[in-house]
This record gives sequence, structure tokens and C-alpha cells, in this order.
Amino acid sequence: MSLHTDPNPCLVIGVLDDGAASLSATALAHVRAADLVIGGTRALALLSHEFKAGAAQRDLTGQLAQVPQWAQAARQASQSCVVLATGDPLCHGIAPYLARHLCVNALRVLPNLSTLQVACARLGLAWQDARIVSVHGKDAGEWQRGSAPGHGLYALAQAVRAHERLLVLTSPGNTPARIARMLLAEGLGDDFLMAVAENLLQPGERVHAELAPQEAAGMDFAPLNVVILWRSRPAPQPVRFGLPDAAYAQRQPEKGLITKLEARALSLARMQLRANSVVWDIGAATGSVGLEAARLCPQGHVWAIEKNEADHAIAAQNHAAFGVSNYSLHRGKAPQGLESWPDPDAVFIGGSGGELPGLIALALRRLRAGGHLVMNFVTLENLNAACGALKAHEAQGIEWDVTQLQAARSRPILDMHRLAAENPVWVVCAGKPASQARNGV
Repeated sequence: MSLHTDPNPCLVIGVLDDGAASLSATALAHVRAADLVIGGTRALALLSHEFKAGAAQRDLTGQLAQVPQWAQAARQASQSCVVLATGDPLCHGIAPYLARHLCVNALRVLPNLSTLQVACARLGLAWQDARIVSVHGKDAGEWQRGSAPGHGLYALAQAVRAHERLLVLTSPGNTPARIARMLLAEGLGDDFLMAVAENLLQPGERVHAELAPQEAAGMDFAPLNVVILWRSRPAPQPVRFGLPDAAYAQRQPEKGLITKLEARALSLARMQLRANSVVWDIGAATGSVGLEAARLCPQGHVWAIEKNEADHAIAAQNHAAFGVSNYSLHRGKAPQGLESWPDPDAVFIGGSGGELPGLIALALRRLRAGGHLVMNFVTLENLNAACGALKAHEAQGIEWDVTQLQAARSRPILDMHRLAAENPVWVVCAGKPASQARNGV
């Protein structure tokens, strides 16, 4: 069947806040002829005087799951059905949801301007290269550095790292002021400017054309608003892989543990990371492995844990300097707390706190199919314990290997250079077969 040949499709019509004035003659005629009109409280109120006598109305506020049933029942009864949506129903709107629960052939979409387009028009701002982000998630409170993917501002926190211009659909909880405070928390207060358009197409319309996040963070805005963000200075282009050890803060005068460049590069390579990988970094120390993994996995997330207070503070300092928002650092001794982390694609163990066999068993159990466990050791005792633990899992199809890494770095001597050996490191790698199903905790 060709699209839109259904004799009685459910019409999804975009409406703006000036009501009937925003509708084309065709769209308004459909609204006036509908036997059933479905919409949010505001949309129904805006157009209620246009409905024909006897037309049924259904408020979808808080009842989104019921909308496909209402529409399908009307169609089966040969009644005309209109669903009112805000702006463009295909831009973070209800139309894709209805298409999934009905049939594409059963829908006809009559779009309107998006409020984001209207806001850009007010500012004379081109929007074809902008990234659209919705923060209509569950209200998780103020953004904190290291917040997990479930936070309503998480997608925006990632997007501001990757895009020059962003158009943001806000929510009652995730307001323009909270967005501004998120930018400040991520150290981006001097990198972005923002515009806030309030009450578009209404008598109280107001557009704040150019606000610094420091200013917007303390302001109150009308509940109906959209936000535009753009960079006020070029985005940095940091090295993603193979940073020198000196790029990381370390404890002074006695340096804390750090996975050095050569071992870090090999370990990250053996973790087989993808852009969307979920990574565990156990025994994070300075955070070097986890933070480089976060840069390599911009669509994924890194969960790190460190038990030593001083090293945890250093890792947090490095996180603040690294410019990543997909990294969560926890203070504690593994495996406590790991049960709440999502199943990983890769696990790095840099320190075990005496819990090595248990951590290996946990990592192999929780790894997703095709995932990789990588460990670094500098003592024979830990190497022996790891090999023994991995042998116990060979019957499960786990394949593992050991690489001894011996590096030497040049050092000046008079007007010449000599090679000074670094401590040898054993890089132990284990892979979970891709055919294995993911297991629970």
C-alpha cells in the first residue's frame, strides 16, 4: 500500500501558541471537522472554540500510552481523529511514537514550524548546522560533574562537547538557569553564550538575545521557553590517545601510581573500545586509563573507582582538566558499589586492593558478549594470582594471554643520551566470546 492512501488516517497537526492563527487553511478545516480531538491541556484550550459541536476531546497529559488506543478506536468507528502536537510533531514530538504503535499508513502529519525555528528567526540565526537536544527527561536535580547517563541533562552535557551550536527544548525542571549552571559545573562558562526565547507567539513574548551562563544561572524565566547555545570561542581539539605521563596531575613530592604511557597505550588497544563502549576502570589511581577511554568513547561512558583518598582527589583533578562529561568517578573499594553499574564492554583493573580473584570473576560474569578484561601487574604474586583465576574460567570459553612490556626511555647524560629501563609490566588480557549471552550480577 502506498503512503497516505488510507481513507481515514489519524491526522497529527502541529500547533503553535498563537492557536488557530498558526494553522493553514487545510489544517484548520481538519480540526473543525474532527469527531475526536486529542491533545495536551494547552493545545485543547487554544483551539477549543474551533471544534465542531459534539466533538469528543481527550487530554493526553499524563496518558500518552492511551493515545494509540483512542486513535485506533475512532478509526475503527469510522470517526475522524485529530491529534494536536506542538510545532513540528516529527521533531521530538508525538508523531514517531504514534507511528511505532499504529501503522505509518494510518497517520498523516501536517507539521508546523518548530518553536526552535521561530526562536532562530527572532535572532536571525541560521540553524541548519545546529544540533537539536531535548532535555525532557525525568527531573534528576542539578547537574554534578560525573553525573550518570540517566540524568536529564546528560545528552546535552555530551553534545556541548561536540557541537558549535545547539537548540535546546527545555522542561519545567531542566530550565535555562539549570542549563547555565550545568555549563558552569563543566567548566564551560566562558566557552558558550546562550539565548532564551520565552512565550513565543504570545503577547508576553520576550527574547534574551545574548546571555553569559554566569548571568543566566541566577535568572528566572517563563515556563514556556527554548534555549539556543553557541560557542563564543573555538572548541579545543585535544589528543585522544597516548598522552604523556606529564599531562596528568600526580601526587607530589612522592608520585602516586599511574599507568604509564607505554602500558596505557597497549592496555587501551587491547580493550577494543568502540565509540559507544561502557567501560569500568577499577583502581583508577590518577585516572589516566579511564579518562583516555572516555575520550575514545564519546557516545559511551566510563565508570571509575578508587579507594585511596589522595589518589581519588588527584583523579578528580584530572577529570576536571580533561574536558569530558562521560566519566563518573567513585570513592570506594571494589567490588562495593559495582552492582549498580551497567554491564561493561571493557574492564580495566589497575589495582585490586587484595580482591583480585573476586574482581576477575565479577568482571568476567558481567562483561557483555565479546567484551574484554585487561589488567596490569608489576609483581609476580599478582600475576600468578591472575593467571590462576583465569585458568578457572577457561571451561567457560574465556581466552586469555599475557604480554610482558619492557620499555626504556632516553635520558640525557652530559651532551649525549642513554636509555633508562622502566619497570616491566605484565599486561594480562581476557576475552569473553561474542556468542555468550550477557549474564546478570
